[in-house]
Amino acid sequence: MKKSCVTISLVEQARGGPFVFWDDPIAACREAKRLGFDAVEIFAPSPEVLEQTTLDQVLAEEQLRLAAVGTGGGWVLHRLSLSSASADERMAAEDYVRRMIDAGARHGAMAIVGSMQGSAEDGVDRRTALGHLGESLARLGSHAASHGLPLLYEPLNRYETNLVHRLEEADQLLTDAGAENVRLLADLFHMNIEEVSLADSLARFVDRIGHVHLADSNRRAAGLGHIDYRPIAESLNCYDGYLSAEVFPLPTSGEAAAATMRAIEQFFV
Repeated sequence: MKKSCVTISLVEQARGGPFVFWDDPIAACREAKRLGFDAVEIFAPSPEVLEQTTLDQVLAEEQLRLAAVGTGGGWVLHRLSLSSASADERMAAEDYVRRMIDAGARHGAMAIVGSMQGSAEDGVDRRTALGHLGESLARLGSHAASHGLPLLYEPLNRYETNLVHRLEEADQLLTDAGAENVRLLADLFHMNIEEVSLADSLARFVDRIGHVHLADSNRRAAGLGHIDYRPIAESLNCYDGYLSAEVFPLPTSGEAAAATMRAIEQFFV
């Protein structure tokens, strides 16, 4: 069976977002272990939160891995963006992501750049914004390499950014920027909006995918929407990374996590 992972958010300002567990990372880790997950993915407000001793202890006690850490707190809390028109803001955004890379690396966890990619807005056209983003990803990927880890880059749907939406576009951006140590994060919710065929895109770029967000068409747990997971599982047959539930905690956190595990056991053996 594929490696399983579930998300935990510690960012109060993101409440209502697509994360399974909230508030108490110790209780969340214990529940994740009880349900059979191999790892957790944490969305934290700062690198310092990830450096707390209690996290080390609970991961060790529950024999869980920390698979990945989100950097979106830099956007949610500080509106930092790697594609900002302001060089100072781009520098601050890179510094935030760099510190998150360092904090996650203590646990062998990859850092994710998703919402921190920003958008082309007033003062910067799309081509220029993409250039800024690609250059930042290349530098941050090199920094992640110093820890022996790749950086993860997540294309988002059109309602969250006007920069990169599909795996093909993301792969081209990374190639053009020479971002050799950056891998793709394939989020099935975003892909369901943007890709012509989820299975075909996954199969085409499976060798560059480093992490998968397992979510259904309605951003609920896999199996609670209309995505057909059989062809997706076939496309990911040789993928050896995590399937991570980044979904709404509906009907409850526990039920969303349990539904995810059922889908993994059913389709991703």
